[in-house]
Amino acid sequence: MSDQELINALCEGNQQAFKLLVSTYKKSVFNTVLGFLQHFENAEEVTQDVFIKIFETIGSFKNQSKLSTWIYRISVNESLDFIRRAKRKKRFAMITSLFGNENEVLYQPVEFNHPGVLMENKEKAAVLFKAISQLPEKQKTAFVLQKVEHCSQQKIAEIMQLNEGAVESLLTRAKTNLKKLLINYYSG
Repeated sequence: MSDQELINALCEGNQQAFKLLVSTYKKSVFNTVLGFLQHFENAEEVTQDVFIKIFETIGSFKNQSKLSTWIYRISVNESLDFIRRAKRKKRFAMITSLFGNENEVLYQPVEFNHPGVLMENKEKAAVLFKAISQLPEKQKTAFVLQKVEHCSQQKIAEIMQLNEGAVESLLTRAKTNLKKLLINYYSG
């Protein structure tokens, strides 16, 4: 089934088309979301949200880009929205949730392990993903799409609705910032 046939079937509410959409794109959507959120359960939740959003808004798809590009854009936006909501909640509840009555730390962040990382590289990957999470939003988006999803600069430019020069600049700054963030880990 071509992208246009799939889109038409989805617009008609065809359940088989939706199943085909999910089976075709679930791995790339999940991996993209996981690259941003670094938490399996949250990534599963946001992945479901992505497919719901696709189903609800498919009628607004204008064929100005490939369907896969539009799906990546929704995946990135839903991931960033989730992070923003989590940060707002965290700011509000941070003091009461971090410390108990005796000022003991109650919460320790869970270590993150990406499924595509070999066992012997788990520690390095956890440190890298922690550093990636500290990058500014656009740098993080470009870096995750390139390094986790293996998107070309042209594809990243389409997804982020930027020109390729801007993407190249974001990737360069992301790498520079990651080097600064990781210098202590690798020099120790």
